[in-house]
Amino acid sequence: MDFTLPASAQAVQRGVGDICARYDMAYWQRCESEKRWPEEVWAELAKGGWLGLAVPEEYGGGGQGLLELAVATETLSASGSAGGSAFTYVLTPGFGAMTLTRHGTAEQRRALLPGLATGEIETCFALTEPDAGSNALAISTQARRDGDDFVVNGQKIWITGVQRATWMLLVTRTIPAAEARPRSNGLTVFLVNVPEAVAAGQLSFRPIPKMGANTTPSNMVFLDDLRLPPTAVLGRVDQGAAVLWDILNPERILLAASALGGAEVALRVAVAYAREREVFGRPIGANQAIAFPLAQVKAKIELARLMLYKAAWSFDQGLPCGTEANIAKLTASQAAWEAADAAFQTHGGMAYSLEYPVARLLADARIGRVAPVTEELLLNYLATQVLGLPRSF
Repeated sequence: MDFTLPASAQAVQRGVGDICARYDMAYWQRCESEKRWPEEVWAELAKGGWLGLAVPEEYGGGGQGLLELAVATETLSASGSAGGSAFTYVLTPGFGAMTLTRHGTAEQRRALLPGLATGEIETCFALTEPDAGSNALAISTQARRDGDDFVVNGQKIWITGVQRATWMLLVTRTIPAAEARPRSNGLTVFLVNVPEAVAAGQLSFRPIPKMGANTTPSNMVFLDDLRLPPTAVLGRVDQGAAVLWDILNPERILLAASALGGAEVALRVAVAYAREREVFGRPIGANQAIAFPLAQVKAKIELARLMLYKAAWSFDQGLPCGTEANIAKLTASQAAWEAADAAFQTHGGMAYSLEYPVARLLADARIGRVAPVTEELLLNYLATQVLGLPRSF
């Protein structure tokens, strides 16, 4: 058993880390307060080839796997971006490149993967609905056949990055949930050209005001008689669950990586303040009431990292990784929240000042415990699917 990161992942750490070193915490604070995408970092990552890690080499990418993407996400997050890094690597390299590589047709791969490798093409993912919430199988957005085409109507919520996306991965019902047997049948995933759909008046969106993670807007999305050709299907009609699981497990792993990096940032900020801030004639970090919570956070970060890397490695090896992905997401998000909370307590009243990054880190960490899947559902999965306890519904 070897716990050393492979050379490919170490190269990613160095390459992404070198770019991140040029952008300090103040840069990420500005991006958040100005509610703008980190264009400068995005451009440097694209130029260096770090956005195309998961794109096969024949399409201009790095030919790497989810482990390398997770390391890139963690490295970017730990540099100071915290939750903002999730969107950089989840939206396009994760949702777009990995899914197209695994499930796209030869024509879809030729058309999209080269642009995904360079960052010229960006993607977003539309699954969640107002009435379905975390119950992905209960979505009601319907794609009905009209000749050879499909016509889609419905609504989506919390869809991040629509404004920048060239293509949307849209999850629909081609068999209503009440009629599907089993319930995972009847899902179909489509590729939607966002600018074209908007221009045709068939897709519209409205940003949702948020308490944090404002480098990328999240949106309500409205689909009105959206017409899609059969070539827009990603995977197979009615068999979209296979595509969906290959989206959701990487999403949880990459969000765990982002949370883990955020935990590192919060811990670093707290430790620095605990070393320099003096009260009663000594640094506050000398007090066990300050030191021990930070030490606990460090232990939890290291434990979560082991499961994160195992989950990503398992996915790359084609092994089942649902349990590992859920545990990684659960533990990394908890570590991020505990780290941000400990940083807040360490700073005392100064944490409330926006001159410090603690408020941003706290807001970013909190969302990880409810999105894209709640902590309770992760625990329910472990209780019923892993421990074999009876279901409550």
